[in-house]
Amino acid sequence: MPTVYIINKAVHDFSAATTFGELHYLTHKPINRYATNKIFRHFHNVLDKSNPEVYLLITSLNVMNIIAASIFVLKHKKLNLLIHKTDNNTYVERRLDLSDIH
Repeated sequence: MPTVYIINKAVHDFSAATTFGELHYLTHKPINRYATNKIFRHFHNVLDKSNPEVYLLITSLNVMNIIAASIFVLKHKKLNLLIHKTDNNTYVERRLDLSDIH
């Protein structure tokens, strides 16, 4: 079963995402949005062990989502997103193949 990386642990209930894989949090505490190098180093250490089937669940600060997605795309040439759908508390899966972009 794939892994679902959640950008930051928050008060939200992410249990609906378990249908896509095992949940893992990239961060567990408040993050300084301006500490982009620190965010990058931490995310890179975690996502370096990822595989192309992993999902990123979009949540938290935009800068954290951008950094995580950038690392994932550079490593795998694809991007697998889970986007929360508020009307029924489910997640929409979106997979992008970016392998032919120069």
